Amino acid sequence: MEPELVEQPPLGDGWSHEVKFDGYRTQVVKDADGVRLFTKTGIDWTVKYRALATEAGTIEAETFIIEGEVIVTNEDGLSDFHALRSAITRRPQDLYLVAFDLLHLNGHDLRDMPLKDRREILQALIPAGGRIQFSEALPGAGDAVYHLACEAGLEGIVSKRLDGVYRSGSTMNWRKIKCFVEKEMDIIGVKRETGKPAMVLMADNGRYMG
Repeated sequence: MEPELVEQPPLGDGWSHEVKFDGYRTQVVKDADGVRLFTKTGIDWTVKYRALATEAGTIEAETFIIEGEVIVTNEDGLSDFHALRSAITRRPQDLYLVAFDLLHLNGHDLRDMPLKDRREILQALIPAGGRIQFSEALPGAGDAVYHLACEAGLEGIVSKRLDGVYRSGSTMNWRKIKCFVEKEMDIIGVKRETGKPAMVLMADNGRYMG
């Protein structure tokens, strides 16, 4: 499922709000062929994620498909996308998989179950204290969760309908809301090139910003 980018979190009680982690979307598959980890585009990255694959093999289930985000954290404990690529090659032992959904378990297709039920099963499946961790829902209304996430320096939140089933592709049942900083700057010019959109040149207190 691909969350749609929106400007404001949804209202009401029928939503779960999670941290938007800045990493690589990943599916962990365990079946008769063992454990494999796949990228968003279906590429097998098990070799790159060897430590996570080994840990996934200890999860007590015969088969599963777990969906999550592979991340690496900075000294503040926040996911750091810019450090992720080098961490994969130089320090793969520092990677985490934050698991947020469960599509199959022990031969059963769970995609028609409500999100709330899928996540309850997933949470019970993930052992505490490892490099594979459950993505906890943040308590509170969407606007309050979004405000606190931005205050904490997070990338944003993902809001998901609690009664939603899992369907691949873009959907408004999952919505991502990114944090941003507003700042007024001076327009100092416009750059035009043939065949390209015009670009506004900005400055802040006389200093060129881009």
